[in-house]
Amino acid sequence: MDTAPDVLAGYRPPSRLVQDKVVDHLDRHCRAFIALSPFATLATAGADGWPDVSPRGGDPGFARVLDERTLALPDRQGNNRVDSLRNTVGNPRAALLFFVPGFEETLKVFGTTTLVGPDDLGVDLTEFGRPPRSVLVLTVERAYFQCGKAVMRSGLWDPQRQVERSTFPSLGEVLRDHCGLSTPLPGQEEMRAELAQEL
Repeated sequence: MDTAPDVLAGYRPPSRLVQDKVVDHLDRHCRAFIALSPFATLATAGADGWPDVSPRGGDPGFARVLDERTLALPDRQGNNRVDSLRNTVGNPRAALLFFVPGFEETLKVFGTTTLVGPDDLGVDLTEFGRPPRSVLVLTVERAYFQCGKAVMRSGLWDPQRQVERSTFPSLGEVLRDHCGLSTPLPGQEEMRAELAQEL
């Protein structure tokens, strides 16, 4: 039995303010927020419809606003799965959710993408002494600020709610178990040091 319509009917209609806050470009507030943001999540879906979400980060403003309708997202050294980039080749629609440490509000940006080479835009996107591997160019179609309730509930920026890393197995241990390996992988500090060399 499909109960989804009944469940959705239980929500009150969004206010006029919530409906009208969507803009079709990056205005001065969006641009200022992106310039402060060192972290975002990139949502894509392949041609088969399966979704993916991937973290993206760098120095504040790592995602470069080229104009009010164009955003450049450099792709840095990673694990070379490039799931998000492959998705955009088959389905160019994508969304970004920007965070600023200490801010409870987030910014959502939606649009269509084009994948280009690191030098194709004529813009220096060097960071941590390295050029990007590629650049995802997002043509902005919608943008709006999301209220801070989720971040407030999570206490995301509250130092008192940070979790000691030692309470969870090292990434090496997790990968060993997930990959069914019999030999140990490097410990957390060693693995983190190796990753830091590839930023």
